[in-house]
This record gives sequence, C-alpha cells and structure tokens, in this order.
Amino acid sequence: MKNSSLYFRSFLVMLTAATIGFIWILLPYYAALFWATALAVLFHPVQRRLQAKFHGRANLAAAVTLLIVLLIVIIPMIVITGALIQEIASVYKRIASGEFNLGVYFTQIANAMPPSVHNVLSFLGLGDLLGVQERLTQGAVAGGRFIATQAVSLGQNTAQLLIGLGVMLYVLFFLLRDGAQLARHSKQLIPLSEEHKQHFIRKFATVIRATVKGNIVVAITQGTLGGVMFWILGIQGALLWGVVMTLLSLLPAVGAALIWAPVAVYFLVTGAIVEGIVLTLFGVLVIGLIDNILRPILVGKDTKLPDWVILVSTLGGLSVFGLNGFVIGPLAAAIFMSAWDLFPSAVRLYQEDPENGSISPETATRKPTSQE
Repeated sequence: MKNSSLYFRSFLVMLTAATIGFIWILLPYYAALFWATALAVLFHPVQRRLQAKFHGRANLAAAVTLLIVLLIVIIPMIVITGALIQEIASVYKRIASGEFNLGVYFTQIANAMPPSVHNVLSFLGLGDLLGVQERLTQGAVAGGRFIATQAVSLGQNTAQLLIGLGVMLYVLFFLLRDGAQLARHSKQLIPLSEEHKQHFIRKFATVIRATVKGNIVVAITQGTLGGVMFWILGIQGALLWGVVMTLLSLLPAVGAALIWAPVAVYFLVTGAIVEGIVLTLFGVLVIGLIDNILRPILVGKDTKLPDWVILVSTLGGLSVFGLNGFVIGPLAAAIFMSAWDLFPSAVRLYQEDPENGSISPETATRKPTSQE
C-alpha cells in the first residue's frame, strides 16, 4: 500500500515537471496557440457543417474552413495593420513638426466656452487652462512618439510575426480537423464530475464566442463606422481614429464616445454646427445603438458577464498579456466565476461521499458518553 502511494506521488511529480517544461517551451508562441484555439472554437460550427457536406472528409473541410479564416480574418487584419502603420507615421510627423497641435484646438474650445463654464472649471481646480493645454500637448507628443516606436518595432519584428502567424495557421488546421476528438480526450483527463466538466467546457466556449464573435465584431463595426464618418467629415487620420474607437469599444462604460464626443464638441464650439450635429446624431443613433442591435444577433442567448467584470478583467488582461488580454482577461474572469458557482455543489458532493468519512448532523450533535 505504501509503495503504491509512493509510486503515485512520484508519478505526479514527474507529470507536473513534464507539464511545466512543455508549457515553458511553448511560451514564446502562446499568443499564436491561444488565437488558434479561439478561432477553432469560433469556426467549429463552420467546420462541422462543411464536414457533413463533404461526406465526412475532415481534411477537406478543415482546409476550406482555414481558407475562410484567411479571407475574412487574417488578410484584412494584415492590410489594415499595414495601412495603420503608415497612418501612425504620418500623424507622428505632423505632431513633431507642429502641423498638428493639440494645444491650438484646446485654445479654440476654451475661447468659445461661456464664462459660466470657466467658473465651473475654476471651481473644480481646472482654471489654469494654459497649464492644461501644455500637459495635453506634451501628452500628445509623448503618445505619438510611443505609438510610432511601437509601429517601428512591429515592422522590425516582421520575421517573428510571420513565424507566429505560420504556427497559428498550422495549429488551427489540426484543431479544426481534430478539435472534437481532442475535446473529448481532454474532457476525460479533467478530474471533475461530469456535471462540472460540462459546465466548464460550456462556459469556455461561451466566453470565446461572446468575446470574439460578440465584443470584437461589434467593436470593429463601431470603429469602422466612426472612422468612415470621420473621413466623410474631413477629419485627418480617420483610419487611426477608427482603430482607436475600435479598441475603446471593447471596454464597457467607455466606448467610442471617448473619441467622437470631444470632436463633436469641438465642431459645435468652433462654429461648425452642421458637422457637430451630424457627428453627434451619428454617434448616438448609429454607433451607440450598434451594440444593442448586433450583439443579440451574433451572440444570441449566450451568458454575458457583468459589464464591470468585463471592464476590470479586460484592463487587467491588457496589462498582463498585451492585446491578447482582450480575450484572455474576460476568459479568466469567466472561469473564476464558474469555479465559484460550482463550489457549493462540489462541497455537497464531498460531504455526501461516504469514503470521505463525512459526519452526519445526528452524529455531530450527539453528546459523548462517559466511555468516550
């Protein structure tokens, strides 16, 4: 009995060491593997339908699904990223040369404000508009320099990005082809009850769909519409602002309004009344309502995390994992909340298991005898 226990513990140590070593080896490509998994979950329904249409030919179905992913996800992202890098470089040059001066725009807004607004700002400790203008200008220059540096770094790491993209597509093909079999095998390895396994797997797939298919698609739609409207109104750097609105749209309680609302205010206070009204109406009635219209269509009745949880977990994910944190953060939050949701039932199952020597209420309340 002792030898059996020793062998089992030794095996657990070996298994843990092997797992940690394998994960350490895969860490340089964790982003590629993560997105391959996310895209495999997202496009699994497409793979399943194509495989049925092709009479069970899994390789052909996976190849066609991979081609669809390339056409509607990968290639558009590459094109947009290339155009965005050029846009960032152009904006940074204009900021560095003084052609684009945020302080000038701020001064125009400040001069157009009525005295009552100045009084309110003074009451709030913001009366030193010159100091605020200088800080905004310095922040814009520093932000532009940081973004430009990141864009240059992205261009210099093209080889590494291409390798990561190749790894992602290669793994994605096999996950599409063998995903169902891998899921069944992984399910057997999870040391939980069948009910808990189903709950975690369902929650994982739900959050992937809700985050990628819901949040990201909605954010891209909002950012695209905002960028197009900026271009129509003649606002320079429309592509860059569209991407920024896309990123902000991923955060609840923030959204694209953080960009288009100040621009609309600038139009209104500087006399461009028509542009200001058009942008305000478009932002409220189109960009603002996209979430309520598209999300139910894309996500359906999938469970949605509370907005405050999405906000905090997304910001935390961004700080830890970079851009991948947009998905990893909410996913970690969903798994955390699922685990605590299952905790009462896990305790109940443990107490009801006779092998654990659980004490019944009658035994617990029985008074000890003199012999005891």
